[in-house]
Amino acid sequence: MPDRLSSVHVTDPFSLAAKAAQQLANFTKKPHHDVYVALGSGWAAAADLLPRGQDIAMDSLTGFAAPTAIGHRNTLRSLELKGRNVLFGLGRVHLYEGHGPLAVVHPIRTAVAAGCRIVVLTNACGSIRTDWPVGAPVVLADHINFTGASPMPGGNPPPPWPSRFVPLTDLYSPRLRALVRSLDPEIPEGVYVGFHGPEFETPAEVRMARAWGGDLVGMSTVLEAIAAHHMGAEVLGLSLVTNIAAGLTDTPLDADHVIEVAGKSAPRAADLLRRTLAAL
Repeated sequence: MPDRLSSVHVTDPFSLAAKAAQQLANFTKKPHHDVYVALGSGWAAAADLLPRGQDIAMDSLTGFAAPTAIGHRNTLRSLELKGRNVLFGLGRVHLYEGHGPLAVVHPIRTAVAAGCRIVVLTNACGSIRTDWPVGAPVVLADHINFTGASPMPGGNPPPPWPSRFVPLTDLYSPRLRALVRSLDPEIPEGVYVGFHGPEFETPAEVRMARAWGGDLVGMSTVLEAIAAHHMGAEVLGLSLVTNIAAGLTDTPLDADHVIEVAGKSAPRAADLLRRTLAAL
């Protein structure tokens, strides 16, 4: 069985990521990849619009766990697009599945160890902004980490990686955000507030997030963004609004409905992602 990352302390998760990156290179016969795309709920259709590529089970690589959330596949897909080797994660693992932060960010660290200098993080989310319609994509300008977790605890990362005290001022790449806006001038930018989950946020928590300056609420992305930025990758965040956050409408929140909306909205989100990758 491959080594596993869990909630227990791991001395050097970067070495495990390097090992998984080498396994990936051996399987795909590609010495490096250039872009990693983590596909959240409702986004997997984006990969299906692109050339097929090579698929590998996530949990066949060192340190990876199989996703269990609805709409997330246990698949990495490698393909060439416009002369770049792009690696898709057709699913992700979350804190709410019982994984620790090291397991959550392990695919990101593996991708960067494999050569990815751009990391695209997508998700489905609730909107605090009632003027942003359900089904609309949003570019992330910033985030608030309310998960109670960090991917950076423990000793300093080994060379060549920077100190664990990673600055986050420019976490979400201004260059990549501008690129998306050039492709879709109407797309809004927002601040994503990451919660632990799996329960939906309470109306009071939504009011708190709004008071803090948040626009979106969700249960992923923030730890992955920190890990990617720490390792020097440019980060682009794309959210798909699948519901209005708790307490802002009379409609009760329901996980099945969120997945249904994500599926119906997938073509628009997938087209935006396809055009963004082609323009990189």
